[in-house]
Amino acid sequence: MKYPIAIEPGSEKNAWGVVVPDLPGCFSAADSGLDEAIDQAKEAIELWIEMALDRGQAIPKPSSLRELQKKKEYKGWAWAIVEIDPALLSDEIERINITLPKRVLARLDAKAKKAGENRSAFIAHLALTA
Repeated sequence: MKYPIAIEPGSEKNAWGVVVPDLPGCFSAADSGLDEAIDQAKEAIELWIEMALDRGQAIPKPSSLRELQKKKEYKGWAWAIVEIDPALLSDEIERINITLPKRVLARLDAKAKKAGENRSAFIAHLALTA
């Protein structure tokens, strides 16, 4: 999925501002230039999507870059496209196997027991809160 981003050029005194028009309230900034601004925007988009999914909200589809460029509020801004991994949107279940030292498993088991959970549920909980 590719989201257009609007970039307000920065200067030595002002940060580069970035807005993601398709994701309400999604914005970021960078001090050291265009490359950092794009990287920060990608992180902001990924976090926005994660939060929206956690809240059960729909994820807006990306708009046409040409249509967004016509909007007056972005006059003089630069544009870029940020590609987001579609797996970020997937709720598909995937089973994985991991190998860990016994000492680590023992600690996980103890923490799971203390939390009133089994190892699998506890690891899933850790993964979701990481």
